[in-house]
Amino acid sequence: MTLYLYVMSIEKRFKINQIHEYASDHLRSWFPLLPSYVAFNTRLNRLGEAFKLLAANIIESCQPSDCQTDESLLDSMPIITCSGKRAGKVAMEITDKGFCSTKGIYYYGLKLHALGFRRLSQLPYPEQFQFTPASENDLTLFKQAWGNIPNRTFYGDKIYTNNDYFREAQTSINSLMLTPVKGIKNQPENIRMQNKAADDLFSVAVSRVRQPIEGLFNWLIEKIDIQRASKVRSTKGLMVYAFGRLAAAYIFLIFNS
Repeated sequence: MTLYLYVMSIEKRFKINQIHEYASDHLRSWFPLLPSYVAFNTRLNRLGEAFKLLAANIIESCQPSDCQTDESLLDSMPIITCSGKRAGKVAMEITDKGFCSTKGIYYYGLKLHALGFRRLSQLPYPEQFQFTPASENDLTLFKQAWGNIPNRTFYGDKIYTNNDYFREAQTSINSLMLTPVKGIKNQPENIRMQNKAADDLFSVAVSRVRQPIEGLFNWLIEKIDIQRASKVRSTKGLMVYAFGRLAAAYIFLIFNS
């Protein structure tokens, strides 16, 4: 695990064979019986749950003091194991086919959901990450994982629009969901135009608040290349890929903040 995290976060080598090559180049003179690449890869694939626990502990224990714990930003991004034009064959127990509206593509893989504390003029700090199959609806995941969080203002995109559900949440647990205004089907044109100026201003304001969550995903892609999982060949390997890279990203952040 130390080799994996160090080489990935410091040396910026993201493939398992590159990590093993680095270990072989720098450690074999000290450890002549260093395991082969196959043995190293096999050992890593047994550590998915350990990486999951480590990533959660790192993120929880290193929360910055400037987090606004009563405000959270929400979004998701694809973790792609295979193009949607092909038949997915990897880790089908935990992956499936989904659509990414931001990129306008169908793909096989996972979806990474982030719930992040708002920080003024900073990237949000994750309160929690969740991985789901690619087809999982963001609102469904929110209801299951985060729907009972009280006294919180959430900022999400239009997928989280559900007036009845969030009206009940505001009454029962004092939590509010703010999203850009979603058009109402078959709404009369005169009413739509009457409300357009106020709706546009509100939508822009919400979008500006939640824009940093997109920056968080871009940072993860830049630092640990988390989005492209096409080289993963097993469910265990995908678990290590997902949670190991999150751990590596936040180790990098801790030592370079």
